Amino acid sequence: MTNNWLDIENKVIIVTGGSSGIGRQIVHNLLDNKAIVYNADLRDSPMDHPHYHFKETNVADEAAVRGTVTSILEEQSQIDVLVNNAGINLPRLLVDAKGEKPEYEMNRKDLDLMFGVNLKGPIFFSQEVSRYFIKAKKGVIINVSSEAGQEGSEGQSIYSATKAALIGFTRSWAKELGKHNIRVVAIAPGILEETGLRTQEYEEALAYTRNTTVDQLNGDYSKSIPIRRVGQLTEVADLVCYLSSDKSSYITGTTINISGGKSRG
Repeated sequence: MTNNWLDIENKVIIVTGGSSGIGRQIVHNLLDNKAIVYNADLRDSPMDHPHYHFKETNVADEAAVRGTVTSILEEQSQIDVLVNNAGINLPRLLVDAKGEKPEYEMNRKDLDLMFGVNLKGPIFFSQEVSRYFIKAKKGVIINVSSEAGQEGSEGQSIYSATKAALIGFTRSWAKELGKHNIRVVAIAPGILEETGLRTQEYEEALAYTRNTTVDQLNGDYSKSIPIRRVGQLTEVADLVCYLSSDKSSYITGTTINISGGKSRG
């Protein structure tokens, strides 16, 4: 079903990490609104739609990002929106006090991987796309942060720190790029429906870092969410569609929390 009110038809939009999870739903909803969507990911998850395109890209590789942006401009002659969605989350403790699972303690390899995908990726893509946006005198960057970046998260401090950094980049880039009519905004999703990305390995790691069991880990989240349910992927994707449109033309330099009201209080 097309929502013409948003009027994002034929806007060229890059979504990093668009093959799975939130990213895939964002791609789907943008296509529903007749945008031209480029999924920049390591592996494709094809969609049967004439406006869907895939660019194999390691977002943590500066040269690869530059090549992807260049090729999209060659094909479309424009880019309107960048959605920095690609992210990775490996639960890790600062110190494994019990000393039973040293693999779940922070290490250089995991730091480099998460910093690469979660931070270098958005920096590289935003930098390359902004070179074009400045010439075009318009553009939108949407950074997918997380409630964890605002509240912190036990056993997920590296992930939380990278998502907090995205909020800082959002505020700062909005100040730098506003004079060029470029908007930069972040979204911070809370607890969402299962995406299939939570592997058994992830569940076991998170349970250990929180000193609990996998069974006890996923309790009744509705008790901590004022609206009494987890969020739907399409609700997050709809927000991205809105922020991609000129209907949100005065929103920049801020982070929109989409978490059903969940917070520390």
